[in-house]
Amino acid sequence: MHSEERKAQIVGYLETAEFVTVEELTQLTKASVSTVRRDLLELEKVNVLQRIHGGARTLQPRTNNYVFDARNQQEVAAKEAIGKACAALIGPRQSVLIDSGTTCFHVARHLGDDVGQIISNSLPVANLFSGSMRREVLVCGGMIYPRLGALIGPHAIDTFSHMHVDVAVLGASGLSDDGLYNSHTLLVDIQRAIISSAAKVIFCVDHTKFNRRSTLFLTDFTPVDVVVTDQPPPEALASALRSGGVEIVLAER
Repeated sequence: MHSEERKAQIVGYLETAEFVTVEELTQLTKASVSTVRRDLLELEKVNVLQRIHGGARTLQPRTNNYVFDARNQQEVAAKEAIGKACAALIGPRQSVLIDSGTTCFHVARHLGDDVGQIISNSLPVANLFSGSMRREVLVCGGMIYPRLGALIGPHAIDTFSHMHVDVAVLGASGLSDDGLYNSHTLLVDIQRAIISSAAKVIFCVDHTKFNRRSTLFLTDFTPVDVVVTDQPPPEALASALRSGGVEIVLAER
């Protein structure tokens, strides 16, 4: 593949992904790491992207797929119901790690004053509790994913990899009979670190995610304890969840 073709492929991928890692781009273009890094440097010089640690981000986003406020306006009633039902599963003084998704933000909104330490890579979650005198909040380090308001990258992953919490609350963009999916490598890497840090893992997904496979496979059902959702899953999916030892909690609207 010629240099201009390769760079056009990188730009096209960035238009939908917004953030990419060098590893993703080497797989996409079949080029070496040094070649990809050189392409990123050249594209940065013409203000198409900004290089970041381990990858790049676009300077010209084309969609609202990763905008927190836009996503937070979708399925609001379902997210509120799921948030309330999930928060009820978290006991007094339990430490809880909250993912950066919008449904997880609604879980944070319903946490009681007696919850233990709250940890998150979500700036909206951190801001939600910024004026609270009753909750101890820890925000991981990392680079800010601007439009989603999430902290990502190696520092965030390292923080969660060296942590133990009672409960982790996560979202996903797809729930299928083989497991859970998400749409971005940088988010998936952090979520895997979050899962490994928790004694209990809860996924919050609304009905629009049923039988949906997004770009990247996140995990099978082995580490998952509970799925909280707003509608009964289709029978085949529900059977797969039960066979995987996952409890299904239906939120009341």
